[in-house]
Amino acid sequence: MSDAYDWIEQSLATIHKADWYRSVQTIQGRSGATVEIDGRSLVNFASNDYLGLASDDRLIQAAITATQKYGTGSTGSRLLSGHRELHRELECAIAALKQTEDALVFSSGYLANIGVISAIVGKRDLILSDQYNHSSLKSGAILSGATVIEYSHCDLASIQTHLQQRDRYRRCLIITDSVFSMDGDLCPLPELLDLAQQHNCMLLVDEAHATGVLGDGAGCVKHFGCIQRQLIQVGTLSKALGSLGGYVAGGKTLIDFLRNRAPSWIYTTALSPANTAAALAAIRIIQQEPERRQQLWRNIDELKLLLHQQLPHLKLLPSESAILCLLLPSPASALTAAHRLQDAGIFAPAIRPPTVPTSRIRISLMATHTFSHMKQLVDVLSAINIVSSKPARGDQQ
Repeated sequence: MSDAYDWIEQSLATIHKADWYRSVQTIQGRSGATVEIDGRSLVNFASNDYLGLASDDRLIQAAITATQKYGTGSTGSRLLSGHRELHRELECAIAALKQTEDALVFSSGYLANIGVISAIVGKRDLILSDQYNHSSLKSGAILSGATVIEYSHCDLASIQTHLQQRDRYRRCLIITDSVFSMDGDLCPLPELLDLAQQHNCMLLVDEAHATGVLGDGAGCVKHFGCIQRQLIQVGTLSKALGSLGGYVAGGKTLIDFLRNRAPSWIYTTALSPANTAAALAAIRIIQQEPERRQQLWRNIDELKLLLHQQLPHLKLLPSESAILCLLLPSPASALTAAHRLQDAGIFAPAIRPPTVPTSRIRISLMATHTFSHMKQLVDVLSAINIVSSKPARGDQQ
């Protein structure tokens, strides 16, 4: 008798054969510029905690205080039973940071993206999506029921071509990451906004990897001087803000509409008091301590210089962020490189298809990395003699 679940084992075998299999590594204690795995201290280049706030005592104390005052959980959706003044305080802080009229906080960045996109477009509409967009943006596009067309990465001519279909649809939404998380490059935001305005389109930009890092901490929208332009900003509280949760920031009318129409906000338990308070504390630190962000950018510049001086043959994708990617010829070679790095005291996991088209080692910098951490990385890369590959056509930006 056949088993309806047999396909799962067969699919796993295929994943193994392609060197796409993934497993988790257990981290002991707090995560920071260094991390403990299997009793060994490794320099951590795998974290999105760009400003080193996830282990900051002020965020920890804010979370403890909120838990003592409100309890561990929000006990329900905000419309039903879970709204706290703390949630509204965080939304006002996000709006102030982003210089928008209002903001709405979700329980994760993924929920923010699928909720916002599925609320503002539907079956009669068109979505144009960058081919390298994050999974949450792609999922939101699919769930909306709209016609979805992926345009070539950051390719304005490709978008122009697809916009010739605009008049067939009720509404059109262009969606893009601002910083592409597996490449490190930036979207051409001003030009995208020009196209959106010319063709009567909405534009949604995911600031997950830009908030706290670019534009005085406000993100790419400010970095590119687009604060006064009409668009929808989404993002996460789990990277430079060192907490958990997601948000959308924009006009008051948009936020009021989403409170009534975004299913992943309406039907989900509200963000916990601890995470809400930690994110609020992080925003205050970002605004009051620009030296953290300045140190991060010094680290970025220093690592690029070290790599250029000691390993000029390595092929890095062009990057304008805290993310540097070393391209490798195959999933197997990326796995081997990651294992050799870890054996030598560096935690920088392999990134492989289907997450990216070309396998790579992704190096993520933090403000709390020291020069010796970066020198150790470069020395190890030199010692293990990694042979990188040239960017494939789809990887060139």
